[in-house]
Amino acid sequence: MQMDWIIKLLTEDSVAHTLLIISLVISAGLAFGEIPLFKIKLGIAGVLFSGLAFGHFGMTIDGHIMHFLREFGLILFVYAIGLQVGPGFVNSFMQNGIKLNFMAASIVILGAVITVLISHFGGIEIPVAVGLFSGATTNTPSLAASQEILGSIESIDSETLKHPGLGYAVAYPFGIIGIILTMLLTKFFFKVNVDLAADEFKKTQKENASQPIWIDLKIENTNLNGLTIDEIHFIESLDVVATRILHDGQVQIVNNLTQLNTGDSIRFVGEKKKLDELKVLIGPESEFNLKDISSNLLYSKRFVVTNKEAIGKTVGELRTFYGVSIPRIQRPEVELTPNGSVHIQFGDELHVVGTKESLKKVEQIVGNSLEKMNHPQIVPIFIGITLGVILGSWPFFVPGIPSAIKLGLAGGPLIVAILLSRVGNWGTMTWHLPKSSNIILKDIGIVLFLACVGLHSGDQFINTLVNGDGFYWMACAILITLLPLLIVAFVAKGIYKMNFLSVCGLLAGSMTDPPALAFANSFSSSSAVSISYATVYPLVMILRIISTQLIILLFI
Repeated sequence: MQMDWIIKLLTEDSVAHTLLIISLVISAGLAFGEIPLFKIKLGIAGVLFSGLAFGHFGMTIDGHIMHFLREFGLILFVYAIGLQVGPGFVNSFMQNGIKLNFMAASIVILGAVITVLISHFGGIEIPVAVGLFSGATTNTPSLAASQEILGSIESIDSETLKHPGLGYAVAYPFGIIGIILTMLLTKFFFKVNVDLAADEFKKTQKENASQPIWIDLKIENTNLNGLTIDEIHFIESLDVVATRILHDGQVQIVNNLTQLNTGDSIRFVGEKKKLDELKVLIGPESEFNLKDISSNLLYSKRFVVTNKEAIGKTVGELRTFYGVSIPRIQRPEVELTPNGSVHIQFGDELHVVGTKESLKKVEQIVGNSLEKMNHPQIVPIFIGITLGVILGSWPFFVPGIPSAIKLGLAGGPLIVAILLSRVGNWGTMTWHLPKSSNIILKDIGIVLFLACVGLHSGDQFINTLVNGDGFYWMACAILITLLPLLIVAFVAKGIYKMNFLSVCGLLAGSMTDPPALAFANSFSSSSAVSISYATVYPLVMILRIISTQLIILLFI
């Protein structure tokens, strides 16, 4: 018959059949995830429910291929996550993040403790419990980590491997609702005025601002007369940069050999507190604005480092050889006031001041090519994955645990990616991944993983929900979601008197949940929510991945 080929395509194992089923599951799931249910969207998690539906009706793929696609998708996802969170992982602690990260970590630990207690006293097996933990906290990487480490245990059969996915699917919907409900309860209980909270946050940000600013000072300290910048050691110790100097009516670029004379005006760039200290040592603010005077001679531009030959050069080299000033460098999530010893990296955005001719020379050496910036290097991606797989497969022996611990295909690539993102460059090879490329790599990985988890668990989902313990699991998952969130939210607002919008960002970030972030942002246009979310996200992501593995290793 003419239609036999369609039946074969849908039922017989082949490459075409595998690609068709996976593509249908992913496209249908993403479309379903965009449908608002009570103003809430499942988003990318819709792929899991699509896979469950296909698996329930027997439209699945070969088990070995499914296993490969699931693990490969997991590696792509966690590696991209590592590159994303790595640059901000340390910075998140340095900028008023210790308290926020402590409370976010408390939410993760409380959730893990409640999960273990529910498993022990509620009669729920650990493979199901870790799935409930992942779904109740809307954290897919922890689900991936639990399935990966369960698969490495010889006593775990293929049917048990379905349990984390089933638990995740049962718990996920209320995971999103629970975060939003906690925000609303906190707002109601503490009678929060959102507009007032936004104003208070804006005021606090101004008071604690640490972004580099500029100031023009008149040199009145006679002890500095005739000294060069190189000979004035307190300038570098204060982490400020001298950029221009007004001498005899002429504005010049400052370098290490620039001589200071009383009566000159000099521009410094740095943090406000440091510049205030500098006033005592240099002199009062100048009556001149050096940028206005030098507007016909000096210009400022921003260049992005994209030339391989420029990687590793110091700011001092550029200043000396090209006669320019570099008062600021913008890197992911941080803005630097660089001294001469700072090495530039691929993707750095340099704020350069100089003459037209010198700016042209600097642009040639650093590259400033948006095309290169947006085109990722492929080799570093696979080198990173290779190192991640090796680290993940390395056995570690811990006292008290009978079997060797492995970071696995979730932990290994994640840690390697974080470390490499901190390194930045390896010779001319860069670990930088443009944002658009990172999103694509991450999303392809997670949809492959979720599709395979859904297909693998689909034949049991409806039966578990209707005839099994599905609704009991759901009730337990509500406890895992709500209790840690409510406890920490009330402590943060009631005891620490934290800004309500910052608390909302903390709650959304502790669950690494974009829909909850979007809901929190609907309260106000203030950046308070996003700042808290971004501050706790890296640590929480890592803790959730580690916690599921520890629960399995210690209690299974």
